[in-house]
Amino acid sequence: MAAKQTGLGRGFGSLIPENFDTTKLVEDGERVHKLAVTDLLPNPEQPRTVFDDDMLAELAISIKQYGILQPLVATPSGDRYHIIAGERRWRAAKIAGLKVVPVLIRTTRQQEKLELAILENVQRVDLSALEQAVSIERLHQQFNLTYGDIAKRLGKAEATIHNTVRLLRLPEDARDALAGNAISEGHARQILALKGLPDSQERLLGLIIQNGWSVRQAERYVSSLKAGVNDDKRTTERVSGDTPETEHLSKRFGTKVRIHRMAKGGRIEIVFTSDDQLNGLLTELAQ
Repeated sequence: MAAKQTGLGRGFGSLIPENFDTTKLVEDGERVHKLAVTDLLPNPEQPRTVFDDDMLAELAISIKQYGILQPLVATPSGDRYHIIAGERRWRAAKIAGLKVVPVLIRTTRQQEKLELAILENVQRVDLSALEQAVSIERLHQQFNLTYGDIAKRLGKAEATIHNTVRLLRLPEDARDALAGNAISEGHARQILALKGLPDSQERLLGLIIQNGWSVRQAERYVSSLKAGVNDDKRTTERVSGDTPETEHLSKRFGTKVRIHRMAKGGRIEIVFTSDDQLNGLLTELAQ
């Protein structure tokens, strides 16, 4: 199976970006078999019993054009195989007219052991955010676990699991920067906030790395863009918080003053270093 594919439809493809190496979701040494679609059977314990026809049709179009990027998982059942994970892909493959599909064959015992190993792996303290995201997505795709189930097994909030998996949507350069510790997870989330604006995402990544921006500064940049400020000079002023107005206020109050812009409005920050200075500022502001 090719390491990289492009042009995905919904389902798995709507989560994993088109330049993501999907082979990372397969255990090293695992063999991907090509099985006839007629040799596969739905899982009788599959909790989902209704499949949206429109979404299956859309996935079928993507599969017809690009193939199945992530193998199904099945367990032997007599001379055929029960699908453990990937029934939507199997149904869409039949609609697309495929005769064979890629499948990982595991016994129930192998599946249970691997699931436990991945769950333990996700909880390692030395695992990067991206590595966690890949492991969580494996649990979701290959083990038919919902993100809610994964959250319960890991003892984390479901929102935390969703936010971690979202890192897989980062542009390739941003994923590389995150993996290489050139940016933090907080920076990555600000890049994700510019979803649908690839040029702006690339620009923000460059500014973070070149200028050593903090997460807060990246957040201000995103807020400025969403507020319609596209001029580089004005955006930089908003990010730094230093403007002619703040310089004037800084001279008046004798301390640092910053303006923090948001998508709507913002706030003014006046720095003080002692209670006496605070009291003086309060007296000045009350006049």
